[in-house]
Amino acid sequence: MISKLPRWIWAGAWALAFIAGMINVVGLLGFEHQAVTHLTGTTSMLAAALASLDVSAALHLAAVIGSFVSGTVLSGFIVQDSTLQLGRRYGIALVLESALLFGAVPLLWHRQPIGIYFASCACGLQNAMVSTYSGTVVRTTHLSGMFTDLGIFLGHALRGLPVDQRRLRMCFLIISAFLCGGIAGALSFQHLGYTALAIPGSLTALTALAYGAYSLHQRRRSSQRHHH
Repeated sequence: MISKLPRWIWAGAWALAFIAGMINVVGLLGFEHQAVTHLTGTTSMLAAALASLDVSAALHLAAVIGSFVSGTVLSGFIVQDSTLQLGRRYGIALVLESALLFGAVPLLWHRQPIGIYFASCACGLQNAMVSTYSGTVVRTTHLSGMFTDLGIFLGHALRGLPVDQRRLRMCFLIISAFLCGGIAGALSFQHLGYTALAIPGSLTALTALAYGAYSLHQRRRSSQRHHH
């Protein structure tokens, strides 16, 4: 359950939700006005394009969806597990996400849709990487589940039922981080344009370094305990 979540997951969840908030705002404000961190709206737009027989739009939207799914496939291939565990290959996945975001910048400046595909792939990679811990779903690239949980908790509180305080904290953590990331993304886009994606790209790389250093520190502590 979420009561077992260690501090590195709380910190990582905030950082990755902030990054996702930045990426999505840049996608929405850019020339494509395309959400890239989740697929609900994109799938609805694809349905509308198919209904109106708009082949070019349908192909583009299908490519956005395919790119996101490709990112999840990459995550499954690299991390090789659906449950968060310290020592898994998250650093590699984060570095790849960073590379995709940096690669999207020049493509988007040249108004190439493939830049959106790169960003969508990066978000799919991140969303799949942070999937579950001890049976608890942890999502960082979209908020529907978090707002749903908040509503459920409010309903429980109104009936006098117990509320999972740690899950409630996780909801507020993810929502606030995504919102702050969105604000930062909008302000950055005003001044930097698509180069704003270099900020979440850099933050993702820093998160990879921080995770790697923390993981190494924990392994050394574990090794020392075993020797003693």
